[in-house]
Amino acid sequence: MDLGTLLERFGEPMVLGTGGLIVGILFGFFAQRSRFCLRAAIVEFWRGHRGEKLAVWLLAFSCAVVGVQLLILAGMLDVGNARQLAARGSISGALLGGLLFGVGMVMTRGCASRLLILSANGNLRALLSGLVFAVAAQASLSGALEPTRTAMAAWWTVDGGASRDLLALSGMGHGGGLAVGLVWLAAALYFASRSGRSIWKWVGGVGTGLMVVAGWWFTYAVSTTTFEVVPVQGLTFSGPSAEWLMRVLITSPATVGFDFGLLPGVFLGSLLGALVGRDWKIEGFKDGYSMGRYIFGAVLMGFGSMLAGGCAVGAGMSGGAVFALTAWLTLLGMWAGAGLTDRLLDSRAPTTLTPRATAAVAP
Repeated sequence: MDLGTLLERFGEPMVLGTGGLIVGILFGFFAQRSRFCLRAAIVEFWRGHRGEKLAVWLLAFSCAVVGVQLLILAGMLDVGNARQLAARGSISGALLGGLLFGVGMVMTRGCASRLLILSANGNLRALLSGLVFAVAAQASLSGALEPTRTAMAAWWTVDGGASRDLLALSGMGHGGGLAVGLVWLAAALYFASRSGRSIWKWVGGVGTGLMVVAGWWFTYAVSTTTFEVVPVQGLTFSGPSAEWLMRVLITSPATVGFDFGLLPGVFLGSLLGALVGRDWKIEGFKDGYSMGRYIFGAVLMGFGSMLAGGCAVGAGMSGGAVFALTAWLTLLGMWAGAGLTDRLLDSRAPTTLTPRATAAVAP
């Protein structure tokens, strides 16, 4: 049964929601088994320990870039109308939002997707942080924090289209984008080969990146098959988290789409991964200080993600794979903010992994 038949029989909301659920399950499973985590990768990098966490993130990121660019070159994907490229963007929002997100990510010991994955593994710290993140994201989108977010985003803006497309600005084109992705992939393979032989590092890292590609491809395929207006989008967790919060709180939820199935799918996939790997266990806070740290960090992440226009996956992976200028600036801000915060809060010796530093790298 082809996609057109499915859309005719079940309708766009059901097909999009089911697609989001399937992609989410696979993303959650691969990310859980590989311990995919941008925060841990950044900590390893800035402490001079190029280990398995960095290798997994690089594998996922490079596979997302290579996969998306290959689809575009093959004529199977067009991201020209994606919000990361077509809509007006904010340079100030990308830099400051990424910086704040990076700070919060270290304080909560995980980005938005990692918190969801850990929640499914029985981590109550991640569960509470994820809920606070969703509240802060919604407040930044259309609540008490919206005026502040809007004002900061307006400081430095950029038009949509070529002005927001790094491949157009540089003149490299998608062939150049593929070449850049292959360079990142070579770096990923180098670090992966040096950091042990865990099969899940390879399979999970590649699978996580390919699910970002699958999100772009699936939504594009639906948009070109149906007569309805369907946004072409990649994976992201800030908007869907805010959306699911409102679904719980109000009786008139948003329209069902790809994001509707994504978050439950990631939760289920991570739970499955935890059960397969026997990783499921209840974990809580050690003291009041750590609880306050997690809550404050989650607020920074929620506000930062909405200011930047995406989270570590939404901007860093999905936006980075289509070479959106603001996405790469957001990613740069995250690496800077997380590295600086780790140095100030968790790391005694930036180039040496002491027992305390090793614990800080682990999720």
